[in-house]
This record gives sequence, C-alpha cells and structure tokens, in this order.
Amino acid sequence: MKRIDSETTRQILDAANIVDVVSDFVSLKRRGANYIGLCPFHNERTPSFSVSPARGICKCFSCGKGGSPVNFIMEHEQMSYNEALRYLAKKYHIEIHEREVSDEERRQESERESMWAVNDFALRHFEDNLVSNPDGRAIGLAYFRERGIDDAMIARFHLGYSLERSSALYDAARAKGFDERFLVETGLCIRTDQGRVYDRFKGRVIYPVHSISGKVVAFGGRTLRSDKQVAKYVNSPESPIYHKSSQLYGLYQAKRAIVAKGKCILVEGYMDVISMHQAGVENVVASSGTSLTEGQIRLIHRFTENVTVIYDSDAAGIKASLRGIDMLLAEGLNIKVLLLPDGDDPDSFAQHHSSTEVEEYLAANETDFIRFKTRILLEDAADDPIRRADVINDILRSISLIPDLVKRQVYIAECSRSLGIKEEALGLQLARIATRKAEDDEKRAARRTAEESIAGSESPDSTSAQPADSGTQDYGAGFLRDYECRVLRYVVKYALCEFCDVEDAEGNLVPMTVLDYVRAEMRRDGMEFSCPLHARIMSMVEDTAATWPQVRPEIEARLAGERRQRLDAAYADLRSQQLGVSAINAREAQIVAEADGLYREALDNAALDYVGRTLCSAPDDDVRRLCTDLSVERYRLSKIHTKHTKVESERDSLIRLVPRVISELKGAILEVMIHRLQTRLKQSDGQGADDLALLREMKRLMAKRADFARDLGERTITPRRI
Repeated sequence: MKRIDSETTRQILDAANIVDVVSDFVSLKRRGANYIGLCPFHNERTPSFSVSPARGICKCFSCGKGGSPVNFIMEHEQMSYNEALRYLAKKYHIEIHEREVSDEERRQESERESMWAVNDFALRHFEDNLVSNPDGRAIGLAYFRERGIDDAMIARFHLGYSLERSSALYDAARAKGFDERFLVETGLCIRTDQGRVYDRFKGRVIYPVHSISGKVVAFGGRTLRSDKQVAKYVNSPESPIYHKSSQLYGLYQAKRAIVAKGKCILVEGYMDVISMHQAGVENVVASSGTSLTEGQIRLIHRFTENVTVIYDSDAAGIKASLRGIDMLLAEGLNIKVLLLPDGDDPDSFAQHHSSTEVEEYLAANETDFIRFKTRILLEDAADDPIRRADVINDILRSISLIPDLVKRQVYIAECSRSLGIKEEALGLQLARIATRKAEDDEKRAARRTAEESIAGSESPDSTSAQPADSGTQDYGAGFLRDYECRVLRYVVKYALCEFCDVEDAEGNLVPMTVLDYVRAEMRRDGMEFSCPLHARIMSMVEDTAATWPQVRPEIEARLAGERRQRLDAAYADLRSQQLGVSAINAREAQIVAEADGLYREALDNAALDYVGRTLCSAPDDDVRRLCTDLSVERYRLSKIHTKHTKVESERDSLIRLVPRVISELKGAILEVMIHRLQTRLKQSDGQGADDLALLREMKRLMAKRADFARDLGERTITPRRI
C-alpha cells in the first residue's frame, strides 16, 4: 500500500497558486490586494467570491464555500483529498513520489482497507453472477429486465445477484485468501452460534452502496421470493466503514449533476434512483427507506442548498416523512415537494415518461414545502377549530426552524394570506414557539449539566484542583467554544510570529512566538480546549510549527536566489547609467538595502503564513474548513483610510489582543466553574459541612473573576452568563 509522500505533498501545496487555480474556473477581477468573482458554487449576480493571494485561500461570503487550492478543487470537482493533490500535481507538472506506509500506519489502516477489499471482491462476485452465471441471468438479470433497467444502468450502479447457495460468496472469498473475520464484520456473511458461516444476501438481487469517493461500503439485497416470511430487503449492518446515517444511495453517481443543476432530488428507494437516472434525471439520491438523519442532510448540504422531495400519493407515507423535512429546514436548505400522480412512484413514473416529460413535470408541479404542509395538514383538520389551531402551531414550528430571518418573515406573510390570520398574530405566536424551544433546550442542557457535575465531582474541593478541570471542560464545551475559537484564530494565523521577548534561565532575552505564549499561558493554568476539534487543531499547529526549522533553509535558499536575481538586474541597470563614483557607491548601497529589506520581508511573511497555509490544506475536512474560516478576513480598510495616516494592523496589535483573548477564555472557564458550583449549592440542603467548603470556593472564584475584570479594563467580566 502506497501514499503520496510528504515531500511531494509539500511541493504541490507550495506550487499551487490560489489565483491561478481558481482562474481555471472563475473569471476574476482585481480588487485591492485581492481578487473577486462570481461564486462557482451557487448562482449569484453580485460577486461575493473573494480570492486572497497573500493568504493563499478563497472564500464565498454568501454560501461559505472555498478554502485552499486543494479544498477548492475538492469542492468544485467533487474529488477526494488525494485526488485533488494529483490534479494539482498534474497541473504544475510535479512528479508524484509515493512511499510505503510504516508498520504503525499499516496496522491503523489495514482493517478498514481489508473491509473495502472484501467488499470490492463481493461487488465483482455479484456482478459476475448477474451476467455470467446461468442462475444469475435467469433470475437476477431477468428481474432487472422486467423492471425496465438497461445494461448501462446495471453497469453504472454495479447491480448484481447473490446465488441461492448458502455459502457461494463465502467459499469464493476464502478461496481467494480473504479473512473470514472481515467477511463477517462487513456483514457479507453471518456466523451462527454453532460456528457455521453463511451468506447474508443469498438468493437476492444486489444494490451496492458507494461512499462519496466511490468506495463500496455496504450492500442492499432484495428477495425475489413471494414468501411473506422472508424479509423483502436486507441491508449490510453498521461497520467501521459503513454508518447508515451518513450515507445516501446514489450520491456517488449523482454528485456532479447535483452541483451542475444546483438541486438535489430526494427519493426513497434504490429502484427510484436507478430509474430516474435512466430517464436522464441524474441529480437524484435516496435515503434507502430510512428516516432522514442529520448526517445525510449535511451530506446533501455539501453540494447544494436546494432539495426537492418526491412523494407518491400515499398520504400516510407523506405525513410520516414530514419530520425529516423539518430537519432539512433547520439545516438552512430550501425545500420543495413534488407529489406524483395516483398510483405512481418515482420508479414507475420515470419508466413511463421520457426525460423531457419528467423534467417538465418536476418544474411544473414542485411546491414550496410550507405551502405543501399547510395544505396536507389542513385537509385533515376540516372545520374543527381545535385541530386547525394545532395544525397552525405545527406549521409555525416548522417555520421557526428556518435559520434565515427574511425567509421566516416571508413564510409568515404567506401563511397569513393562506390561513386568513393576521400576520401580527402569527409573528407573536412564532416568537412564543421560538422562546419556548430555547427555554426547553436550556433546561435540557441544565439537566445534563447537573447530572455530569454530580457524576464527575468526587469531593467539594475537586473544583479547586485547577481552573479548568476535565469535568468543567466537558460541561462548558458549548459555552466555551466561541472563546476558544478566538484564541485559536490568533494561533492559526500568527503561530510563528515573534510576539515578545522573555528572559531565559541565564537572564538573556529570547524571542517568544504567539504559539509559545498561548501554549505557556494555557499550560500554566492547566487549560485545555474543551472542543475536540479545537484540541486537534492546536496539536496540529504545534506539530506543523515544529517542522518550520526543516523547511526554512529551502525557503531561505529560494529567496536568496530571488535576491541575487534582483541585485543582478539592478546592477545591470546601474552599469547602463553614466554616473560618478560617489553616486554609483550610494546607489549600490541603496540597491543592497532594498534587496535585503525585501528578502527579510518575504522570509517573515513565509514564516507568518506557514502554519495557516498548511492547515488550510490539511487532509482532515473539519480541520481544513475551520482553519480556512479562522484565516479569512472579509473586510479590508480602503486606501482612503490608509493613504495619509498609518493605521495599526492586527499584527501590530498582537501584544494587546492575544493576552486579551486568553484572559477572556480564562474568564469564561471561571464562569462555567461558578455556574457549576451554583448548581451544586441549589441541590444541597444547606446544612452540611460540604456546603461551607463550596461557599468558600465560590468566594475564591468570584474574587478571581473580579481580578480578570480589572485585567480586562472593565467593571464586569466579559463572558456572558450561562
């Protein structure tokens, strides 16, 4: 097993110029130090897609997409991290060197790789059964033919057939040397209590489930028997490589069409997806018969903000699915609903209509979800005022989930017209629903807090052990997240920037970087980031900063070469001029000073950007996105403000800003600890000796909070109350 080596990866990231990469897909115009253009990820008329050559990142301030050159290619071309690296390597003519992974890496990846390998073998086995085995052709292929599926769709979705024999796949896999353990762990086979192993999908047509990158992670099997005792569908169980709540059937085949059309069509079953693709409508995915999950919704949101949900005419099924649509609304997606004619489902409708007819029906009949829900629920309410009021409240609950304020207001106005109720009354009730929901969420969080604090505290003095013990950190994770992000922002952007001078053990002044200062402050007070992602990024910042001394000589050599070229060009120009000796000497000194200044500035900027650029191109999706968000600056002072006066930059202000955000985080941690003590005091009877210890601890923390407030130059502490 091989992987692109770190040196090649670094060469690719160094060579990839963000303006050059984005310009292949977007027409850019210079605006100040940056470039701007129309976002390639959503339709817009006013450019909001900004490209910063200095930071090496791009960002759409409307839809939020962008990032480093690697991330841009991943998003735009729907590629994996390694595929994007290979794309950029080809663009910049960089030879890819791969390395063998270490024993430790091999151990970490072998299990997942083995599962993918056994699934890939099973895929080919099932496909071969369908087209080459007499039983497979007579049963499986005949079934797909009867359902109207052509060879192109069979090949595109890798449809197959599992023979009726109980161990056909097992025997074939074992003959090829595959481990029985992985056959069982992937769910392809089942081991009985007696130790017998048999195929899970025997006698079924097979629908492989692909990950977004195209790897086979699971299978669905449909029986062709009419026996009611046999389950119609059997699916792979959860495994280390398959999490049902994070997969959508057909997304691998549909992702490019979804991006191109700016819309995702959501259906229910395997055959619905396949038949729609065969009809020429390719931006279709299925939840595979399961209720929509947050993971699936986030997966859709990676590609588009617009979703059309197709229903057949089964009223019971429609009502059962309304909750899933509410989840889509809460994610900020634009939802439309399409009802098919009586007796049709997406499969049958696509089979009996041409591509043009399907597209025209979609365009003419899809309805806004709120209007659809209003009509469906009010049909049942009839003239019953109580049921009608319940329906209206249900609709308002859906509207309250929409994060966009303007959209909510538009829906309120629409409901006012359709329901015959004053807009003010609906708005007031919506506010009450939102307030009640916020209160309920707060109460649930408080209950979890109380339970965690009781379970995590071993003694009254446990809170005084350190300012941010692990129990407190877990308890205050949501509250602390914003404060941690503020600290992390300076660490990511300015990790290697020299911050101040400190005395070493011998009394000498040595420079301290922003990373050194933040790390020292956090360790001094026993602080750790409560959010696992923040902790992971901090660790990656430290690891990346540690590699700068190895990278610096190469950068110095390159910049020295540029300095030499600059000097040669300036000397050549100087020789062409007829100047006196003194003028030549003065000009030479000026040339050297200018070249040295540019060299030092370039080296300083390279150090400043090194950590941020590296993390903005990290393989980890979550790390890459958050670091990009932390690095982006939406606004820049115009030349009007900087032409005649020097404006203090953020970098110039680090000596003031970094200690402040550290103090704010410490204050927020104190707020969490105080709230925890208050909760415990409320739960006590006020008579025990432990209560006195708690009160003493509360007094100590309140005094410390006042000290933080004075340090920040305010009368009260910055963190808001929980």
